[in-house]
Amino acid sequence: MRRVVCLLAAVVLAATGCVGTKVEEITPPNASDCQLDLAINDWVGYYADAAVVTYLAETELGCLVQQKNLKEEVAWQGFATGEVDAILENWGHEDLKARYIDGEKVAVSAGWTGNLGQIGWYVPPWMAKKYPDITDWRNLNKYAHLFRTSESGGKGQLLDGDPAFVTNDAALVQNLKLDYKVVYAGSEAALIQGFRQAERNKEPLLGYFYEPHWFFSETELVKVDLPKYEDGCDADPQKVDCDYPLLKLDKIVSKQFAEESNAAYQLIKRFKWTNEDQNEVAKAIADGMSQEQAAKAWVDKHPDRWEKWLPPRS
Repeated sequence: MRRVVCLLAAVVLAATGCVGTKVEEITPPNASDCQLDLAINDWVGYYADAAVVTYLAETELGCLVQQKNLKEEVAWQGFATGEVDAILENWGHEDLKARYIDGEKVAVSAGWTGNLGQIGWYVPPWMAKKYPDITDWRNLNKYAHLFRTSESGGKGQLLDGDPAFVTNDAALVQNLKLDYKVVYAGSEAALIQGFRQAERNKEPLLGYFYEPHWFFSETELVKVDLPKYEDGCDADPQKVDCDYPLLKLDKIVSKQFAEESNAAYQLIKRFKWTNEDQNEVAKAIADGMSQEQAAKAWVDKHPDRWEKWLPPRS
């Protein structure tokens, strides 16, 4: 499977979409004129999406796929410059939709992935057993002293992942008057390692995490109940005082790519699977399989899922 190494935003990337065709004129497999510039965001669920889409685009449609490792917001910038054709998993970036879809009109939604996403605050299982009331946000200040670290400045630490991830946590801490400080682990992998260590060594940890994720099959993190989400409670990023909404994760593509309506676009538009499907591939990747191997294993096992994603052949 073809790969492109991590590229900085300032680097000029190769930028070509699939050659424009009508759906009924889609070329057969092994054609050389179908190219897909696919943004890759840094979490394993996204890797699972990208692995399967890339595998099918290459093996079933004969496309040349270039994967480009980019931060979320940088990936959206690629729609205007022609560097990016598709983002496979958008986690509630309404601000970026407003800018690039409604404002600049360089991107469009390609529909729901089938995945339901839930961001939240979690503690390791041992803490929920020892302190059962800790899962109510109103009791967090009572336990803040347990979460103090050298980086939290005398407050409780709330561990977040990559600063580029969708998060309201700093505003929530302030607006809910919690004696905590947001500290960034830096990546999804660091968050996972933090929760593993906390459970193994019975160390306190309050952290940002999300579903779908294969890690719940290893460690059943326990969600902290924040004030119930209601429509509009997160409209002002500075005044957010409620939990995260349940998100229907969607695919975003460049407007030009959509208008070409070629084989790669049709595949992405039709791509739709479940949280369980994604977790199956993501777990295989996390366990050491290459992305290509994990995708092939899932594709071989579930032809009934993916065959309907393929565009009609001429």
